[in-house]
Amino acid sequence: RYREATIAYCESHDQAIVGDKSIAFWLMDKEMYDQMSTLGDLHPVIDRGIALHKMIRLVSYGLGGEGYMTFMGNEFGHPEWIDFPRAGNNNSYHHARRRWDLAERDDLRYQHLDRFEEGMHKLEARFPWLSSSHQYVSLTDEGDKVVVFERGTLLFVFNFHPTKSFTDYKIGTNWPGVHKIVLDSDSDYYGGHNRLDSSVEFHTGDAWHN
Repeated sequence: RYREATIAYCESHDQAIVGDKSIAFWLMDKEMYDQMSTLGDLHPVIDRGIALHKMIRLVSYGLGGEGYMTFMGNEFGHPEWIDFPRAGNNNSYHHARRRWDLAERDDLRYQHLDRFEEGMHKLEARFPWLSSSHQYVSLTDEGDKVVVFERGTLLFVFNFHPTKSFTDYKIGTNWPGVHKIVLDSDSDYYGGHNRLDSSVEFHTGDAWHN
């Protein structure tokens, strides 16, 4: 209903406790069992899955509503599912758990997803957008797989393209002046590739765009 406050989430009780796979498991599947180590080469399925997992959470956080819910384990990309003992699984306790220890290990990539969760919450605390009425989607480009929107005082820019990065990509904004990166999902701190220079300033021009 119009203007009724809502809670946004990527993963919920109904999804994860009825035997369905977690988002991370849908994205990375069996590769999560053997390819989440930071000690070896980064598997392309894990690389893409981690990138999408971060962006799915942030776009939901940014556009979803007036509150954001993290279902247990979603913050670090918990694999598999939750399934309590029942007749259908021979009363097994094997999946009646959440492996919180995975996010605490320095040799596993779950730590990067967990750090990004913390980074999102710190960003919202610094620039509160959930309580803001300003929300405007300025670009959704199906070909480039780019989504741009304003929420609160922040400009969110997402590149969902699996192979393309863009240079000098023009986007519209309501705010003239200088813009800086305050959260980068591609930072190596969050398991990314550091393809953006966080020290760069982005200046608006006079031409109309979007």
